[in-house]
Amino acid sequence: MYAIVETENTGLRGEDNKITEICILIHDGQKVVREFSSLVNPEVSIKYKVTRRNGIKDDMLLGAPKFYEIAKEVVALTTDCIFISHHVNFNFNGVKNELASLGGVYKRKRISTLRLSRKLIPGQQSYSLGAICNQLGINVGQLQGAKEKAEATVSLLEKLWTVDTDGVFNFMLGPKSGQASLPPLWPKSVVTSLPHVTGVYYFKNSQGKIIYVGKAKDIKQRVLSHVYSRAHKEMRLCFETAHIDYTHTGSELVALLLESDEIKKHLPKFNRAQKRTGYRYGIGTRVDKNGIMHLFYDRLGKLKAPLACFYNQGECRAFLEELCETYGLCPRYCSLQHISGACFHFHIKKCHGICREQETVESYNERVEKALMPIADDKNTYLIKAEGRNTNEKSVIVVENGVYKGFGFISKRKKIRTFKEYDKYIKPMSDNNDVQKILRRYLRAGNGKPIMIDFPNEVPM
Repeated sequence: MYAIVETENTGLRGEDNKITEICILIHDGQKVVREFSSLVNPEVSIKYKVTRRNGIKDDMLLGAPKFYEIAKEVVALTTDCIFISHHVNFNFNGVKNELASLGGVYKRKRISTLRLSRKLIPGQQSYSLGAICNQLGINVGQLQGAKEKAEATVSLLEKLWTVDTDGVFNFMLGPKSGQASLPPLWPKSVVTSLPHVTGVYYFKNSQGKIIYVGKAKDIKQRVLSHVYSRAHKEMRLCFETAHIDYTHTGSELVALLLESDEIKKHLPKFNRAQKRTGYRYGIGTRVDKNGIMHLFYDRLGKLKAPLACFYNQGECRAFLEELCETYGLCPRYCSLQHISGACFHFHIKKCHGICREQETVESYNERVEKALMPIADDKNTYLIKAEGRNTNEKSVIVVENGVYKGFGFISKRKKIRTFKEYDKYIKPMSDNNDVQKILRRYLRAGNGKPIMIDFPNEVPM
């Protein structure tokens, strides 16, 4: 028996990346014999770009069952079945993580129709579910929700079975089927020597030109993840790569800053983020007749003094979503939910109730000001000290009068007498809006407390 499973999720990070829709079609090898489909209340808000893609909004899920209410049926339906999806790891891990949060363990044999398509029908320009279905004459439409994707995957699977004359499907269920070989131009010796350290890595083509720059907590693991990915862009990147370099930074913050600087310097072919210039949108504030402080976004031409600038509306919303999550702000007063009455966060106990007059205006505004503090304090002079590349050193990030100056590495035994002495040890870097966003995000997350410098000749502690 085969369980064809497709899911949609919130698109958030970590434990908040929850399933919002699931569809399971049980196939006996001849036809679909059972179907289960349901929206799922994730108890957290959905990322804006995910809503735009699949049309699932927060208010649509308020009356839907929570995952624990359908967990037993999901497990029972897929028992003794081979778990099949186009992007099987994404969907399998989504179910596995939901059950793990409930204390359950989920193990199933699984097959990717994307990988199966590559084996049986080589040479296609795209292997996305919609593209490969259309190539095989399967009419699937827009594939917006989990059910549409599951039904398309069933049709694709049945088509692939008809062309599988060499037993590829059964071979992929074998214990060695998951092994991946390195792309043809990758030097095995270089890959073997990659370290398990935090830093920045560089993919170069056969002419030595940098075509991709990435940041990683574990360089070796992250580099190899590109090999295992079956996304079209990742495949192209891997096949064009002939050499891999890296820079060990020790600190993830330093890695983020270096990655941003290197992308702007080299403009790699396969990097999109942080290559753009020309910010068009910004974040502003206003106070309504009740004294409540609102956060909103608009075009820069309509904002007199934007608090932060972004490339597009999606980035503005993502920034405001982050503030809502971190500081418990109300989405209604952050231009994220245009509804009357209680916001969605109130129902899941993340909003303190300003939208229902259950929180004082003074208390709410105080949290808004706290959320904006890292932005308002952009003119400060400060140091951030973080991990070094070994146990005997530390990394130092220097910001002077709100301008990012660069980073460096200093021995823990070295005594620095004045703030200006740090200039000798840092690598000068360009300041820009992307760097400022990285620093603000780091400070908001509370990962490290900056050392504030009131006077340039002050001795840092």
